[in-house]
Amino acid sequence: MTDSPNRSTWRPAGAREALARARTAPAHARAALVRAGALPPWCLLAAGAVLGGALGSSYGALKTPQYSATSYVVAVPTKQSDPAAALGFAQAYGRIATQLAVLGDAQVWAGVPVSTLRESVRAATSPDAPMVSVTATSEQPDLAADIANAVSRSLTRHANDAEDSTHVELLQFSRAIEPTEASSASAAVTGLVGASAGGLLGGLALLVRPRRAPEAPPAASVPGPATAAVFRGQL
Repeated sequence: MTDSPNRSTWRPAGAREALARARTAPAHARAALVRAGALPPWCLLAAGAVLGGALGSSYGALKTPQYSATSYVVAVPTKQSDPAAALGFAQAYGRIATQLAVLGDAQVWAGVPVSTLRESVRAATSPDAPMVSVTATSEQPDLAADIANAVSRSLTRHANDAEDSTHVELLQFSRAIEPTEASSASAAVTGLVGASAGGLLGGLALLVRPRRAPEAPPAASVPGPATAAVFRGQL
């Protein structure tokens, strides 16, 4: 009867290979860090800028372009009101332009659901003029113009329903037209942003990379102590 292999030392071949790789992995990582530390400083900056620029350009080229269209409405005071009141109501109308009451009617004219209007419509007002701008963004330029005009139309109707109490009339000042150029960033712009971010990350990596230890100066040779036999020979 043959003796069984020693259970404390015997391992399958796959386990031995895995253990060997686990033992050598830290050594490989340290060697990679040492090689990275030996590179010239500008290599990390250049590599980060090139990689960031490539990623940014790819993002700008693959992302679907967005188009923006803007329409304007203006608040006009009636005979029972004054320009200051019109300016105040314009600020209020700018806040309700993206509310459900206005968007609920606009979805019928724009032909898109309210959720799409919430995501694509932005309203802004001026502190000096009683004017409200309604901007819509979409992947289709004609749809962006239709959404902006639909929201402006709905806002004007809701405002004029309360004209008897507010003494301010809301009129359409300028209709939105179909944009001819995309409002989203181009591939060149996103590439420049990516290159800047990559260069910044490369600079941070340059700060934390391992430094080569300075070489120690050669030790000065010190003569050994003379023995008693040497002194007797000199006497």
